[in-house]
Amino acid sequence: MGNARNFAFWIVLFLLILALFNLFSNGQSSIASTQVSYSEFIEAIDNGEVTSATLDGENVRYTGAGGSVYSTIVPSEANVSERLVDAGVNVTAERQQQSSFMGLISLLLPVIILIGFWFFMMNRMQGGGKGGAMGFGKSRAKLLTESEGRVTFDDVAGIDEAKEELQEIVEFLRNPQKFSRLGGQIPKGALLVGPPGTGKTLLARSVAGEAGVPFFTISGSDFVEMFVGVGASRVRDMFEQAKKNAPCIVFIDEIDAVGRHRGQGIGGGNDEREQTLNQLLVEMDGFESNEGVIIIAATNRKDVLDPALLRPGRFDRQVTVPNPDIKGREKILGVHARKVPLGPDVDLRIIARGTPGFSGADLANLVNEAALTAARVGRRFVVMEDFENAKDKVMMGAERRSMVLTDEQKEHTAYHEAGHAVVGLALPKCDPVYKATIIPRGGALGMVVSLPEIDRLNWHKEQCKQQLAMTMAGKAAEIIKWGEDEVSNGPAGDIMQASQLARAMVMRWGMSDKIGNIDYAEAAEGYSGNTGGFSVSAHTKELIEEEVRSLLQEAYDRAHAILTEQTVEWERLAQGLLEYETLTGEEIKRVMKGEPPHVDEDEDGGAGATEDEKPSVAAIPKTKPRKKPKGDGGLEPEPTA
Repeated sequence: MGNARNFAFWIVLFLLILALFNLFSNGQSSIASTQVSYSEFIEAIDNGEVTSATLDGENVRYTGAGGSVYSTIVPSEANVSERLVDAGVNVTAERQQQSSFMGLISLLLPVIILIGFWFFMMNRMQGGGKGGAMGFGKSRAKLLTESEGRVTFDDVAGIDEAKEELQEIVEFLRNPQKFSRLGGQIPKGALLVGPPGTGKTLLARSVAGEAGVPFFTISGSDFVEMFVGVGASRVRDMFEQAKKNAPCIVFIDEIDAVGRHRGQGIGGGNDEREQTLNQLLVEMDGFESNEGVIIIAATNRKDVLDPALLRPGRFDRQVTVPNPDIKGREKILGVHARKVPLGPDVDLRIIARGTPGFSGADLANLVNEAALTAARVGRRFVVMEDFENAKDKVMMGAERRSMVLTDEQKEHTAYHEAGHAVVGLALPKCDPVYKATIIPRGGALGMVVSLPEIDRLNWHKEQCKQQLAMTMAGKAAEIIKWGEDEVSNGPAGDIMQASQLARAMVMRWGMSDKIGNIDYAEAAEGYSGNTGGFSVSAHTKELIEEEVRSLLQEAYDRAHAILTEQTVEWERLAQGLLEYETLTGEEIKRVMKGEPPHVDEDEDGGAGATEDEKPSVAAIPKTKPRKKPKGDGGLEPEPTA
């Protein structure tokens, strides 16, 4: 049917071009000739002024004595041809069939155009083209085959538990009789839940690659249109395609775009998103079974999905895809480093130890940045120094060495960052200080990165208090050095991070005796989309504010006391930062003791230091944004209007 429509379309197009060419030719001839009466034509013949003539039915075109071209229409009963021959005129004639056919085409041209346009629009409305103006109801799912880049479980690392959960789906697609003979039924759907960049899409593709079956991929936003019913039509069409290619896998990425809880949006039951979700629920588990069609979906927001979508029979399994641990990170680095020539000093395990909290996408970006850094300096392979520089760039931002700073600004930054580092080293439950720098990076003029040695899974009250003290140490350092009136806006980032941690302690974690074990996060402004402010009493709100203020003031006093007690070490470190600009954790300790930061390789703690003595690089705990390291006391530029 589709070929017949295409053939008819090309026929109509050919006739249209032919008719236009004929009209153009006739138009050219009419412009070049002058219309005269029949009497003038006879008079010209009698006077011998006609040199040549062309007969085209009733139309006669002739050339006069001066070379001008004339045309006239002769009566049907007049015998003009004999009269022209008797006068010695060169006479030619044209075929009447061609002229009549082209004349008929010219008459029917408007009708042909209308019929062709009608056929074209009907073809589009009936689904002749998915990308056409009327092809709304067709599915936009893309079919991926092995020829387009096969991905297997060997390409997925660091999420072994998630792979084991999906291994049964692969076994079912390979050998369905193994399960059906015992009465077992394979899960109809699997929901992959996890933070961004953990490899949910890659894991779904690896399932299809291992099973060797067709793999349809579509985004949840591809179902939603401005017209009600279009999304439901696309869902039906997608499952029809899947049934034709069964057994197969249908992967819906970001399903929360279409699977949100019903009744929460505007429009009620007539909302387009709800109509699409209803059709998806029916297709996944309705009266008709979809044997061999397995749905795998991915989302970062499981909490907003409709309960009917999560029940057994639709998404039977919910597979959590978390950020990898140290072993997983080492495996992921090994996968991404396959195509990168590594130097002999590169140890992926050390890099994995230094990147807790990194997702698979973060590690891929780290390897890529290291390769770019090595290529920028002209190396033939990537060395450990390139990974360290790439790690600093990913975690702290690119260096802004072109930024012009005065000596006074550098001094403020140095004492500010030295305060963070000294307090962090003095408190045993603070994360080890990895690096301090007064080189502008990102949006800060300086930075102290304090990172955990291992993956942090939880926070304790005393750890939080010590972390607050380290965060408030930047402001305490400025006040001790220059006084209350000379404090800058540099601690703005510190105050913001400390306030977030203190509020979490009071309102979410139950670490305040006055507030008690009550979760006020849902009632607070900014949580769960609530913009109406606190839905609690004024007295409770006042208690929360007092507890948060008390925690921050206690942290500030603690930092102030430590810096006052260790003034000598603090001054040494500040001067060391002014001289060297960037110091690692071990170098900071040496400078605070009055020793030079760098030592010879034959001395203790140099190149012969053990792996455990080397400073580790880690990510920020999950309670804070990883791109803003703890202890970030960089002096931020003055905001402009």
